Amino acid sequence: MSTSRWVSASMPYLASREREQRDAWSAEAAALGRRGSQRIVHAGEVRAPAEVARLFDVPDGEPVVVRRRLILLDDEPNELTDTYYPVAIARGTPLAGAAKIRGGAVTLLGELGHVGALIREDVTADLPDEQERETLRLTSTEPVLRLTRLTLDGDDKPIQVDRMVMPAQRQQLRYEIRIG
Repeated sequence: MSTSRWVSASMPYLASREREQRDAWSAEAAALGRRGSQRIVHAGEVRAPAEVARLFDVPDGEPVVVRRRLILLDDEPNELTDTYYPVAIARGTPLAGAAKIRGGAVTLLGELGHVGALIREDVTADLPDEQERETLRLTSTEPVLRLTRLTLDGDDKPIQVDRMVMPAQRQQLRYEIRIG
């Protein structure tokens, strides 16, 4: 597996796309001559983990919808991403299913009347748990980055929480913030 560092920016993943466009990850990888793909390993309702419940301001264990994905770069594990939605938004929609969403989840959210207006991201470093280590093909001493992204709508209501785990030594996070 290549040990080259991947530079990842959040912006491409926050904007709505046309239905015929490639997903943001595939497009970003292709622009650099690489192949980005993803596998949905689970989709449906689950009990909200404590952090997700806190961010959605619901009781621990409250039902939420999750799409759990393994993100691949050139067919190698690059990231684990769990994306959570309130059941009031996602229940009964393609967000709760394992099929690919044309145009991506952000596009579908917009079509459902839920448009992100504010993003809050927190990044921490940690050692992976056993499942993360195995899936991402890491040793017990290789750290991971954990990025939690909260998307709020124009009324400051949470509409999406992403929890990502990525090998720290293969990643560089880039933030570009325009002021004014």
